[in-house]
Amino acid sequence: MEELSKPNKIKTVRPETLEFIILYNQLRGRAFNNNSELAEALNFNSASSITEIIKSRQNIDPEKLKIFKEKYSEYLGGKKNADKPVVVRSEEGIPMYEITATASGVEVYNDINDARPVGRMNFPGIEECDFALPVWGHSMYPYLENGCWVALKIISDKKILPGEVYYIEWGDYRMYKRLLASDNPEEVIAHSDNVTEMVGNRLKYAPFPIRIDEIKKLCLVKDIHKKHNH
Repeated sequence: MEELSKPNKIKTVRPETLEFIILYNQLRGRAFNNNSELAEALNFNSASSITEIIKSRQNIDPEKLKIFKEKYSEYLGGKKNADKPVVVRSEEGIPMYEITATASGVEVYNDINDARPVGRMNFPGIEECDFALPVWGHSMYPYLENGCWVALKIISDKKILPGEVYYIEWGDYRMYKRLLASDNPEEVIAHSDNVTEMVGNRLKYAPFPIRIDEIKKLCLVKDIHKKHNH
């Protein structure tokens, strides 16, 4: 058993970055369709630059924010914003549900609707999310660390964007996986980001197929809140 002691580094997220994240969530799907389109509009080298800002809170260049607001200024006025309904929550933030993992690191399925929230998560960028869950196990490391909290958006139509990370309830289990396209259109491949841990000469977290119609709940990972060591 090996424990690595890592210094607790707290990254300062600048106000312009938080503003960009809020505007991004408001305009996505209306002013631009995807990160690739936005990256081209803002002269970023790739869509991953946008992803780093939204998911990892990488600070944005103030000049890029200025370009963003100028390019989509027509969508930022009161007239355009009125086209999109405002979601009003009865309480601030989204509910957080605590769950306990089994020894194998995989949670046996039980209905979250039967559980009581242990708190609420509320910070810019998660306004469209439905609830938050902790991460258990190490199959998705380093993208998802054991113990961090994840804000999730329910995908009701089961439309999967290949390559994105999802929380799924499938069979008798719940898990986080990166879902990849399969040769069979009725399936997806559940891939684990941790490809370093081995059992003998085999991957400990090997990919496997899942039938889409057998997924009970599909939620897109929208935001990650890293745990802090105190």
